Amino acid sequence: AVVRCVGKLNSNRTALFLCDMQEKFRKTITHFPAIVDTSSRMLRACQIIKMPVFVTEQYPKGLGHTVPELGDLSVVTVIDKTQFSMCVNAVMSALPSEIDSVLLCGIEAHACVQQTSLDLLEKNFQVHVIVDAVSSRNPVDRMYALDRMKSAGCWLTTSESAVLALLRDASHPHFKEVQKIIWEPSLDSGLLQPGGREPSGGKL
Repeated sequence: AVVRCVGKLNSNRTALFLCDMQEKFRKTITHFPAIVDTSSRMLRACQIIKMPVFVTEQYPKGLGHTVPELGDLSVVTVIDKTQFSMCVNAVMSALPSEIDSVLLCGIEAHACVQQTSLDLLEKNFQVHVIVDAVSSRNPVDRMYALDRMKSAGCWLTTSESAVLALLRDASHPHFKEVQKIIWEPSLDSGLLQPGGREPSGGKL
């Protein structure tokens, strides 16, 4: 029988990609504090579950380094790049061979995030875009990028949904520790409104 691919997550075969959340973008990216806050939750949860995490910085000499609010990166692979996609040799060569699925957070949705997702799809990875952890300077760019990524074959999901999918069971040995992260009050950005739009102003 043919097994249908429905995008189920397995923590043993999944990595977290955190794309270019750097100082220079702080004042220009829509809902930047919320994006970083949600990405930080994903980072902490994935570290607890002991999943591989990769962080990139786009031309840090000009755009600065990753903002400290993202969290403790002392044991995380941080790679600088100039190409927009995160799929640089330094990342892909360090990715464990058993990984076939990637959780993707960061900026900008229509540039580095989108190009990363398309490159990963071409390499036969399942890509799960965390919609409450992805943004752009222009909300319209974000909206169309999410449409483009979904059409290409990415799974669009939320941070909480992804984390619970990784845990699968309340009997998971790290469930209570991760549950505390999920229950923390989140920043209200409007990014999860139906259709990806805020109720007023047309922002995403």
